Amino acid sequence: MFVFAATIGLSAFLLFLVQPLIAKQILPWFGGSAAVWTTCMVFFQVVLLAGYFYADWVIRRLDARRQLWLHGSLLALSLLLLPIAPSEAFKPADADNPIGRILLLLAATIGLPYLMLSTTGPLVQAWFARRFAGTPQLGSVWRLYALSNVASLAALVSYPPLIEPAASTRLQAVGWSLGYALFALCAVASGWIASRPRSAAAAQVPAPVEAVSPAAEAEPPAAPPAPLTLRQQGLWLMLAALGSMLLLAVTTHITQNVASVPFLWVLPLGLYLVSFILTFDGRRWYWRRIYQVLAACAAAAMMGGLVWRPDRDWTPASSLTAFFEKGLLPLNLAVPLYAAGLFLCCMFLHGELVRRKPEPVHLTRFYLMVSLGGAVGGLLVGIAAPLTLSWYWELPAALLLAAAMVAGLGTWLARAVAVPAVVACGWFLWQYHDAVHDDTIVMSRNFYGTLRVEATAADGQPSARWRLLHGVIAHGEQYRDADARKRPTSYYGEGSGVARALEGLRLIEPGRPQHVGLIGLGVGTLAAYGRSGDRYRFYELNPAVLDLARTRFHYLGDSAAAMATPLGDARLVLEREAAQGFDVLAVDAFSSDSIPVHLITREALAVYQRHLREGGVVAFHISNRYLDLQPVLRQLANDARLQAWLVVDEPDDSTGLYKSDWVLVTRNAALLKWLADEGIGEELPAATTRRAWSDDYNNLFEVLK
Repeated sequence: MFVFAATIGLSAFLLFLVQPLIAKQILPWFGGSAAVWTTCMVFFQVVLLAGYFYADWVIRRLDARRQLWLHGSLLALSLLLLPIAPSEAFKPADADNPIGRILLLLAATIGLPYLMLSTTGPLVQAWFARRFAGTPQLGSVWRLYALSNVASLAALVSYPPLIEPAASTRLQAVGWSLGYALFALCAVASGWIASRPRSAAAAQVPAPVEAVSPAAEAEPPAAPPAPLTLRQQGLWLMLAALGSMLLLAVTTHITQNVASVPFLWVLPLGLYLVSFILTFDGRRWYWRRIYQVLAACAAAAMMGGLVWRPDRDWTPASSLTAFFEKGLLPLNLAVPLYAAGLFLCCMFLHGELVRRKPEPVHLTRFYLMVSLGGAVGGLLVGIAAPLTLSWYWELPAALLLAAAMVAGLGTWLARAVAVPAVVACGWFLWQYHDAVHDDTIVMSRNFYGTLRVEATAADGQPSARWRLLHGVIAHGEQYRDADARKRPTSYYGEGSGVARALEGLRLIEPGRPQHVGLIGLGVGTLAAYGRSGDRYRFYELNPAVLDLARTRFHYLGDSAAAMATPLGDARLVLEREAAQGFDVLAVDAFSSDSIPVHLITREALAVYQRHLREGGVVAFHISNRYLDLQPVLRQLANDARLQAWLVVDEPDDSTGLYKSDWVLVTRNAALLKWLADEGIGEELPAATTRRAWSDDYNNLFEVLK
């Protein structure tokens, strides 16, 4: 029994450990977008489905020895692909939708090893059922599934605080590969044990059956298990698919539309796994009547959370519409609401799955349908939704379906609660639709997220602006008045670090045209500083952003400077380009609310330096609610023998500008002296990070505020 448990536990640990490991390796190649993780999740779910299909086919079509030979041969073949390291040939050369390239990269890098790990749960449990058929130990077969989820959760929660800080990416890949080799040995050992009959009597057992007492030995053999029906299998698929949809939709919502706190994606996935652990543990953690009622209430509450925020001055005499206000729940309410709601809904969905689990002889088919449901849910949210929907409508759709599922499968008490919950969900959906479209001029969605251009205030008012939003993060705004629209806004006011760098260089070298680069276009606000003879070069990853900056905003068209707007990940484009000779290169590429890590590493700074003229400046925009990037940049500057100067701009509220933190990295002594003489900013304090970040080593966990 130990060999079977060790095989399943090790395979599940490696299965979930490789997910953040490989995603971190390829994240810099695709702009650091959160959608890279979602695409990886879809790949993992589809390959898991293929693994379960393989296990179901092997158990049904091959005898014990042929199963061992086939599986052992594939395991040996998968060892030839180690260690796992993606080929640089998969780096994108353009800004086209990278979903296909990511899926192909993953298939070539970890496809076969991940497939072998995916087969382990159902296959080894089937071997366990055959080995212990007719014994009391047979009842433990379902608890092995709970064990696999415990191991998966252990891998997931240990990676950010323990594994990532302690080892480079290369060392992580080597360590994982060694663990995989050990798993292959354990898997072969499990197959060999299962292929050997326990005894002559056990060898005659035609199929797994429950243990019988000595008094019952004379009774006729039990009837064979009833065949599976399409309705049974369809319900397994629907329950699993809805759980998968909720997992990915809630993860997207809280990481892009509530707060982009690093590692926040771990919370939904962890709760999702805990629901599997509890429901499959066999100790009756699923209290059916309670969880059905709570799931219906949770679905309605989460739907209401999309649009509902109580007015502080609300009283019972206020109108119902006073409850509704455009925006989202604050972080301290939204994260607990969606985390708890996801857990309750998953407990209901997975608890109903366990209630309908078949006899062990049909175990591989059960897991196949559960995996198929997970893959279907992942494909709908991760692939179909970004390609077909203009907004994050998958979350309200999943919540409405969850409430309807309770109404369809629940007890009479649960239905009495679920039917009103379905009605409430429908009404909240209508309100959410109105809130999303209110003041919205244009809305678009692609691999990199959802963009909205909204109009603030009314035409003719001094404060009237257009604003570009990525999720809930503002990526720039512009006054609508023709006389005011050339004025820089948001993080680019005249007191901002990048504006001070441009001003200082102009004073030091008066009359000299400037060549300015910017990583992250936004609405093109920096172009407001362009003069005749200047050249501005904006690097933008998302084609939709460039299209909106040209058609809905006017900074690019109104600027007196010459404009260039190359598309693609800025790091990759700069690596391929000839030296540009920038006076200032501003790094302002936001992935939700944080700079993509691959743009603040030793190698990235070396690329930037190659493109600077003598005395040039790299200006990093680090305004951030959740990460303290100051020590990271100080360490990078020290490593490159450069100076790091912090400029914090706190404009008056009446200006409409945003508070901004910029770090200027340079060796231009004249510029630094001018900044010091003018009392602008200060030198960054000594670094507190352990070592300079590189492409091979970086650790967001140590810079959380």
